[in-house]
Amino acid sequence: FSFTNPSTHHSRGNYLNRVAAYGCYTGVDIPAAGSCPGKDQPQMSPETGAIFTFGKSSFADNVPSKFWLKNDRPLHLSCGGEHTAVITENGRLLVFGGNNLGQLGLRLKSAASRPSSVKALKSEKVKLVACGRDHTIVCSCGGVVYSAGSNQTGQLGLGHCNNTTSFHLLQPFCDWAPIKMLSAGCNTSAALTEDGRLFMWGDNSVGQIGLGDEGFAAEPREVMVGEQVMWVSCGNRHSAFITVHGDLYTFGESANGRLGLQVEQLSNHRVPQQVQGILGRVIQVSCGGEHTVALTGDDVYTFGRGQHGQLGHGTFLFEVHSPKPLEHFSSSSIKHVSCGENHTAVITDSGLLYTFGDGRHGKLGLGEENFINRFSPTLCTRFLQLSVQTVSCGGHHMLVLAAPRPPQSELMGPEKGAVSTDNFLESSYKDTLMIDLTPLVPSLSCSARARHREKVSTCTFFYLLSDDKLWESIIIL
Repeated sequence: FSFTNPSTHHSRGNYLNRVAAYGCYTGVDIPAAGSCPGKDQPQMSPETGAIFTFGKSSFADNVPSKFWLKNDRPLHLSCGGEHTAVITENGRLLVFGGNNLGQLGLRLKSAASRPSSVKALKSEKVKLVACGRDHTIVCSCGGVVYSAGSNQTGQLGLGHCNNTTSFHLLQPFCDWAPIKMLSAGCNTSAALTEDGRLFMWGDNSVGQIGLGDEGFAAEPREVMVGEQVMWVSCGNRHSAFITVHGDLYTFGESANGRLGLQVEQLSNHRVPQQVQGILGRVIQVSCGGEHTVALTGDDVYTFGRGQHGQLGHGTFLFEVHSPKPLEHFSSSSIKHVSCGENHTAVITDSGLLYTFGDGRHGKLGLGEENFINRFSPTLCTRFLQLSVQTVSCGGHHMLVLAAPRPPQSELMGPEKGAVSTDNFLESSYKDTLMIDLTPLVPSLSCSARARHREKVSTCTFFYLLSDDKLWESIIIL
């Protein structure tokens, strides 16, 4: 999604003071002061799962942290430019982060440094949420759609362009089929109905809502596709959807290859165009600031701008104009992808998390001291004890929902002896440690900064684990 300027930096000391003051509040447990997870601390989680925050989340800026819910289970996450929304199993909507335009829907404009329940929706059971740069849209189990926040180009779908600090009803959806998916971009919004109809509204200055030459739409407008749609994603200034036949369509800003279209297709970028060159049916797509990630049953494809490494194709490939599969995941099964402004996250079927791209503020989840860019998918080792359920990437932050692994999937212990990477990759966790074994030999012809960027993870051996002993990582970065 996309993405305003970074907010004011909060030091670790200030964060711990806030934690000590808050302790436990309104159904949300925060770790006690001094127990904020560090790189060497075990990442324990309650059975219902915990939400981990990285980057400039406002919950703990630049400091990895986590929280969990009392008597409830988090189900869905959505990160916007500087704000975040969480939906629980009981249908509660929790929000926190930036709120300068009322995007949290709390009837005020002050930022929220801790998760706050949206009381105005207490009578509703929320099932879907999408955070854009400065706005939020939600859908209740009853099929009612609400929006709040910035509305400068009609992205709230209310028929006008006035901002609002509280959630307002989008009347048109009361008469249409139930909503099964929402997405929000920079100044755009999208809703997908159960019967496969796609509705979009907001900014259309470069065709990002697929309405041709129209400048914007202040109310939901149906995008005429010709067949049912099963997935939609809004990025900064471009969008994408997938049809029931697995075909990928993109539209909007075409610079830097983010649409993945052929040269002859670019003149029609203001209306949906089918992306060529992807083998197999596309099952997921995520649009970032200037890049796109598409998932098939066998591969992860990326294209667009990759100056921060968000494409995952290596150090010197900064722009890709056609879909290119990531070799790193050629032998893995992937269940989820998410794009932020300049970073990307991928979850494997076995619950492992890989991230790559812009490392500023620690939003890649690779350690407090490791804020460098990653140009290839890098395993988040802090989650090896857990199973990552879902992830959402925003402008300058990332949220991860993870829960304890089932007993049958726990890694075996060091007393079993060290094993080689070849043997490990042949096990049931074939995708668990896909670590680059290339020797760490920087090119002498590169500058110091370039050599720093070329640094890759190395691993000579590692331990497996069992008998209630914690994972001991000996991965050398």
